[in-house]
Amino acid sequence: MSMFCYQCEQTSRGTGCTTMGICGKEPETAALQDLMLHAIKGISMIAHRARALGVNDAQVNRETFASLFLTLTNVNFDKYAHVADLRKLDATLQRIRTLYADACKAQGKTPELFYGPAEWRFTDDVATLLKQGEETSIPNRLAKLNPDVGSMQELIVYGIKGLAAYAHHACMLSYEDDAVYAFVHEALDYLTKEEQPLDVLVTLAMRTGECNLRVMEMLDRAHTETFGHPVPSQARLTPKAGKAIVVSGHDLKALYELLKQTEGKGVNVYTHGEMLPALGYPGLKRFSHLIGHYGGPWQNQQREFAEFPGAILMTTNCLKEPLREYNDRIFTMDVVGWEGVQHIEGYDYSKLIARALEMPGFPADVPEQFITVGFGHNAVLSVADKVLELVKAGKINHFYVIGGCDGAESYRDYFTRFATSTGDDSVILTMGCGKYRFNKLEFGDIEGIPRLLDLGQCNDSYSAVKIAVALAEALDTDVNSLPLSLVVSWFEQKAVAVLLTLLHLGLRNIRLGPALPAFISPNVLELLVSNFNIMKTGAVETDLAATRA
Repeated sequence: MSMFCYQCEQTSRGTGCTTMGICGKEPETAALQDLMLHAIKGISMIAHRARALGVNDAQVNRETFASLFLTLTNVNFDKYAHVADLRKLDATLQRIRTLYADACKAQGKTPELFYGPAEWRFTDDVATLLKQGEETSIPNRLAKLNPDVGSMQELIVYGIKGLAAYAHHACMLSYEDDAVYAFVHEALDYLTKEEQPLDVLVTLAMRTGECNLRVMEMLDRAHTETFGHPVPSQARLTPKAGKAIVVSGHDLKALYELLKQTEGKGVNVYTHGEMLPALGYPGLKRFSHLIGHYGGPWQNQQREFAEFPGAILMTTNCLKEPLREYNDRIFTMDVVGWEGVQHIEGYDYSKLIARALEMPGFPADVPEQFITVGFGHNAVLSVADKVLELVKAGKINHFYVIGGCDGAESYRDYFTRFATSTGDDSVILTMGCGKYRFNKLEFGDIEGIPRLLDLGQCNDSYSAVKIAVALAEALDTDVNSLPLSLVVSWFEQKAVAVLLTLLHLGLRNIRLGPALPAFISPNVLELLVSNFNIMKTGAVETDLAATRA
């Protein structure tokens, strides 16, 4: 089979993966994911109309978002899991169709006749599903559209995928917002219409950013009201003797449930990748067997997991193909999966814990090394008076937001060189795995205010927004007039959602890299440049000088 996918930054030749995903996604999986999006659009067509009649079904809402999350980059590579999810989507489609019809009957209304995606039905014949996937692929879907309309559609779809992932995390902690579900169903319904004026799509893209801001605020509440506000904390980077489990991904509840089940069992737990910020939450720090952090960013996991002498848990993206050295001791859960890898249902970690106890663990303590984490918006704003004093005294002259997604390309050292060149009178706010490019370096402080403030996961981008808005209010100006520069590394769809949020807020002069999205057409790029002066990262010296001009 052929394929086409260009939803992430690492896409082949910067244009699209056509034979095999750089991430490891096979053509069959790509086709099934295209079909899943088609089915989700069908559900959205009916759900949007049903909501107008007072029908709001939790199962339909949650299934829509979980399935959208499953299609993100580096989440699920198991084609059998995709087939199973398509079966669930078919049941969801029939469920909302019935609920809509019943509501129409009860209110004396004539049900609409649905077309296209809403007509899709599941079949147990995988070959047929694959054919349906090819028919609904990106090239076939966009072939009859104006390229700029198609580009805006893709921008909206990827932003929606990103916000659905964030909302799914919040949902796991029992935080939901019907306005978010309603927007996604409305937006995906609109993308099925024959006529889609470009200006309307631009407005819809900004609304996607607005909705994602609402989601990020909800996820922030979910985390802080459940586990407490992060506090500046020393995160151990070196292992201690004993049996071990390492937890990667983003899901704090998954880590919390594991900590409860491993308490008193002689197993030390370590964070990995985007789970590092968990070490700053009081509700998680209280577990003494949460020892510290192991390893670096997601792209190094094959080497790091092969060397890890215990069991491994992947809670969300970002998953790389498990090597045979650890294939029998890595476990996935929730929407994450790889064919042949053991999958945990719910939060039953018994097999994971048993495997950890079978493994040798670390033979001895390694000399201690630490970095500081836990600078969420609550911690930073608690010293806002001191920060403002330093700004007014000219001791802090610039703030840089340098963060986002990391990736394997060597030219991502741009972000390391930029961060280390910012000057002793600047403060760096960082979040996401992009921080691994420089978070172990020494930046010092400005009269007690650390020059490097780790705000948390990519999920915690809301903290940067909240801090920037508070700073602007305190200085009686707007965010674009602040001595503030955003240098954002992007990789996948959650980064697209965050970018749309920043644009919704009217932020200008954002530097985005290391490569611009392949799905952005020249005209759409020009539109973003003219309205927001969004820029591709260039030479460090030139970019840095421009921020101080």
